[in-house]
Amino acid sequence: MPEAGSTPPPFERTVLDSGVRVLTSNMPHTGAVSIQVLFGAGSRYETDELAGSSHLFEHLLFKGTGKRPTPREISEAVEGVGGILNAYTDREATGYWCKIALPHYQVGLDVLLDMVRDPLFREEDIEKEKKVVFEEIRATHDSPEGTVEMMLDDLLFPSQPLGRDIAGSIESVEALSGESLKEYHHGQYVASNTVVSVAGALSHDRVVADVAELIGDFHSGEPASMFPFIDNLNGPIVRLQHRETEQAHLSLGLHGIPADDDDRYALRLLSTIFGGSMSSRLFEEVREKRGLAYSIHAGPAHYKDAGSFQISSGVDPKRATEAIKVIIDEVVKLRDGVTEDEFKKSKELTKGRILMRMEESRAVAGSIGSQELLLGEVKAVDEVIAEYEAVEIDQLKAIANRIIDEKKLVLAIVGPFDSEDEFEPLLTL
Repeated sequence: MPEAGSTPPPFERTVLDSGVRVLTSNMPHTGAVSIQVLFGAGSRYETDELAGSSHLFEHLLFKGTGKRPTPREISEAVEGVGGILNAYTDREATGYWCKIALPHYQVGLDVLLDMVRDPLFREEDIEKEKKVVFEEIRATHDSPEGTVEMMLDDLLFPSQPLGRDIAGSIESVEALSGESLKEYHHGQYVASNTVVSVAGALSHDRVVADVAELIGDFHSGEPASMFPFIDNLNGPIVRLQHRETEQAHLSLGLHGIPADDDDRYALRLLSTIFGGSMSSRLFEEVREKRGLAYSIHAGPAHYKDAGSFQISSGVDPKRATEAIKVIIDEVVKLRDGVTEDEFKKSKELTKGRILMRMEESRAVAGSIGSQELLLGEVKAVDEVIAEYEAVEIDQLKAIANRIIDEKKLVLAIVGPFDSEDEFEPLLTL
């Protein structure tokens, strides 16, 4: 325990005998508790035949358990006391989370751990939930924004799970069997692959004791590893989907860097300067000076062994060529570095956003839990800020020149165009 008057640790960590990892962050100022249960599971763990199984599996955990056999009993337990219950599936992780008032914290923890430990997997639920997922997939494909992002991922990471839609396809989900989902649960949802993170006005010892009581004997096993990144992109490449839309939806991408790369802090600062705010270079040049777009944003995505850098916007189809030229010009300018004023402002903006985000218990629980699961180590907020402070201005120029490579440049477009020919000559750096 910390000495009287000292600053308490920003997080504490305990590994149960079973291998389940428990992380907590004490936040005495808030009356809410956020709980996340995370697993090393997601689309990067799936073969083509099992595409979408992680996502469908996440849906099914809300359909009933031995203790709460109906979806309503699960949701009412949390919502009945004002809480929020939800989940997400990503490429490298699946997470189940709850935010609930402090007096009802044990209800939220019990519901989440009950769901992941004892799902019923009734055949009727599986077939019904497949139809729900079909509508989710169709909604994404109906959305030009969703479609262009999927196209970009496929261009950046062709013929591999990293570039595939997380939800899979209607065909792959339709083919999933109840038996394969049960095998997935037994193989991937094991103690050593489980992280429970809690943020709120609770002691670490109490949370550890509660988790141990509810899931301390969770079954063991050796989970499957994710499929590795394959560097098989030989660009530049343009892909167009013709659609009679009012806007042309553009998404440009480059290969980025992994989540544990030493240059990740420099890249974050660079992306803030480039397209991470209303004072960024892209916003100023594309929107304010030229009126080409209502919104435009850019930023990195980090994975365990790969990454991407993406720029997205919607523009008047008649001005799409102009917009792409302007964006490409701004990308090229990054190779020359940034100004001292931009550099200082990006540090302050980034630090401010981190500190504001960490005021919220869900963000804290998500941060410590995902770092533990994906990186195997957790950096406290002050450590992260210190990493940004340590970045030197020349590092931004260096990382720009490292990732800006014409052979790794791709462009996805959804809009009322008949040919990719007019856009291909634009992708020169």
